[in-house]
Amino acid sequence: MRMILVGPPGAGKGTQAARLLDRFKIPHISTGDMLRAAVKSGTPLGVEAAGYMNRGALVPDEVVIGMAIERISQPDASSGFMLDGFPRTRPQAEALEAALVDAGIKLDAVILIQVDDSLIIERITGRRTDPETGAIYHMTFSPPPADVVDRLVQRKDDTEEACAARLVKYHSDTAPIIPFYESRALLTRVDGLGSPDEVTKRMIDAIEGLS
Repeated sequence: MRMILVGPPGAGKGTQAARLLDRFKIPHISTGDMLRAAVKSGTPLGVEAAGYMNRGALVPDEVVIGMAIERISQPDASSGFMLDGFPRTRPQAEALEAALVDAGIKLDAVILIQVDDSLIIERITGRRTDPETGAIYHMTFSPPPADVVDRLVQRKDDTEEACAARLVKYHSDTAPIIPFYESRALLTRVDGLGSPDEVTKRMIDAIEGLS
């Protein structure tokens, strides 16, 4: 199964990706990890990307797409992959589609985890991290033990203002890829409400229903 995972910030993409990898035995390819690995290994595209990153500039789409094609052409992705974090815009989706065609790689599905904005804000703003252990809690859904509450911290990008800004960017930049993939009969929507186990079951049922 060759798929792209899409959803707003806080939809649970990371949590679900880890669970789906256990089930389908395919690599999870996040844009950030892919860039860091290419830079570290010193591939031609990695060297090019490092030049932009060292200047504090965005890595151009064509470089990221080249890295993505290189990565999903590796042996461990021969039976499938899960691409996460790219594409983020419709032009990126169009360019990736062309690159996949050129590489002879067929995309099977784009899985969209759907969660209302109001719940996204509740999920993100309720997160707290224990600086001593690295444990992550949620003040409503996964409350911390009473003896660690006072030392918990909230990440700067987990405030309501930062969350709202991320959602605005998601709807303006990333959401347009949804009708793009829908028009190609690749989009599958999955309800992101409920426990992680419930969402995982829906995702597995949806993916297995495609094959």
